[in-house]
Amino acid sequence: MEDKEILETVNGIFIDVLDNDDIALTPETTANDVDDWDSLNHIQLVVAIERKFKIRFGSQEIQNWSNIGDMIASIKAKTA
Repeated sequence: MEDKEILETVNGIFIDVLDNDDIALTPETTANDVDDWDSLNHIQLVVAIERKFKIRFGSQEIQNWSNIGDMIASIKAKTA
């Protein structure tokens, strides 16, 4: 799966979970850039992503993400 395809899927998950059709993620996007992306919603986002891609993230892996690009890299590594 290509990065662009993963990004589009993740963007759709963010739109659904955060109930905001205006979200347009880029690899550089951080939690500070997205309204309502707080610690509680972060957990819901991670769970939704894990379900969609049928993968599991470790807590250390999640803590090391600094932006959407890092998240995509983790997804790509687990789905390759």
